[in-house]
Amino acid sequence: MTHITLSMVVALVAGCSRGSRGEHPQAEPPSAGPERACTDDGATIRCEHIVSRFRDGRVSRRVRWQLPPGEPPEAGWPAVVVFQGTGHGSIHSFEAAVDDAWGGWWQARLTASLLDEGFAVIAPATRLDATWWDTNVLPWAYTWDRSRDHLLVQGLLDGVDAGELGPLDPGSLFATGISSGGYMSSRMALSYPGAFRALAIQSASWATCGGVACALPVALPADHPPTLFLHGEQDEVVPVDTMWLYQEALEAQGTPTEVIVEPEVHHGWLEDAPVAIPDWFVAER
Repeated sequence: MTHITLSMVVALVAGCSRGSRGEHPQAEPPSAGPERACTDDGATIRCEHIVSRFRDGRVSRRVRWQLPPGEPPEAGWPAVVVFQGTGHGSIHSFEAAVDDAWGGWWQARLTASLLDEGFAVIAPATRLDATWWDTNVLPWAYTWDRSRDHLLVQGLLDGVDAGELGPLDPGSLFATGISSGGYMSSRMALSYPGAFRALAIQSASWATCGGVACALPVALPADHPPTLFLHGEQDEVVPVDTMWLYQEALEAQGTPTEVIVEPEVHHGWLEDAPVAIPDWFVAER
């Protein structure tokens, strides 16, 4: 795979970013995050983070990220890429209220848990930071190499290799996401072989599926990463049966999987996610 170098500028956030590299000098990425990145008062969670800009071939998109506290391992921090759901911007990986839609509270709690476990957290944005990913949208579902989301992912992986997001270990990357971001997590297995050690897919299925429409290829990638599935049994947006179709196909080919299904939950993050996902990634780290 050929990586494409994309313009990136780093800005310590309280919600602003700086534009393209030509407008401001390049800042040196930190090697560790703050000692206490996240605050949780029982009603809101806020996690300090950094905003970078990566181009997708046309426009620059926000990529929000944070490193764990302390000294990084010799090889660099392991990192988790968190793909947002439709209409649920990348900021929701770092800020949430207890009554946020789609279980957004548990998404921010997941970020806090991952940082506590020694994982960097990287949350790239969709176009406009509010739309869906291209992974299961025609024609990009089957012409992925021509999509702008592909350019973004290529540039993000290149940025990890180049140290633009701090000292990260390119050999210890993981991916998770919800809904459209869950399908995007699956896309990592399909289109970036060997790049990710494990996946956790929340409320989604195979990369090219969408809602009730779900047809798997004859064979899934033989090197598909170990995958944790989390799903609400009452999900009307992405029926749980489509998840089982994917999981059973992986199990049949010998790919390690684990499934958590909550009987009363609809479409959204599960309460188990902040514990189950870090545990799954730690086991594969």
